[in-house]
Amino acid sequence: MGSLTRHRLRAGAAMVATTLALAGCSTGKDAAVPGGGVYTFTAPGGQTKIFYDPPDKRGRLPELSGENVVEQGHQVRLSDYADKVVVINIWGSWCGPCRAETPQLEKVFEQTTASGVQFLGIDVRDTRTDAADFIHNDRVTYPSIFDPPGRTLLALQGYPRNVVPSTLVLDRQHRVAAVYLTALQESDLLPIVRRIAAEDHRGGTA
Repeated sequence: MGSLTRHRLRAGAAMVATTLALAGCSTGKDAAVPGGGVYTFTAPGGQTKIFYDPPDKRGRLPELSGENVVEQGHQVRLSDYADKVVVINIWGSWCGPCRAETPQLEKVFEQTTASGVQFLGIDVRDTRTDAADFIHNDRVTYPSIFDPPGRTLLALQGYPRNVVPSTLVLDRQHRVAAVYLTALQESDLLPIVRRIAAEDHRGGTA
């Protein structure tokens, strides 16, 4: 076999391997954070609904904290919700889609809180008065961090912080299991929250 033929075979094999790797990352269904570790945002094929599986490949979210929108001076921390599935919703009172989805999120929260699920909002580019009025008028029962400049979101490596609303679902180890870069309906969110809540701490089904 000549050297030119061997070179072409090696090049062909490399191309096949690259194609398979890309195909595995662009299904639009699952993404993986290699080896777990700290969460880094990845969006296969530019998807707006991303699921990070298998569980042992999910990236863990660093601590998030900030002042409660309603209770000034009271700090809210992700670590307050140890061993709970946490749904983080990024919103603003100025955002039309946020207004539409908030009652849907509240419905999911009410249906899953008994299963060890906690919701946590992060209010961005807002005033405290407008944000508090929004929470009161929509009867939102879960807490939100008041973060007008979006500093809290700096902990989300590579995350598109300009996308509002967006939602992250964390498993009980506070690893990112799903990301939604779009407004949600109850029917979108409830099944995934229930599925993640049914996992045990090792990531399997309880």
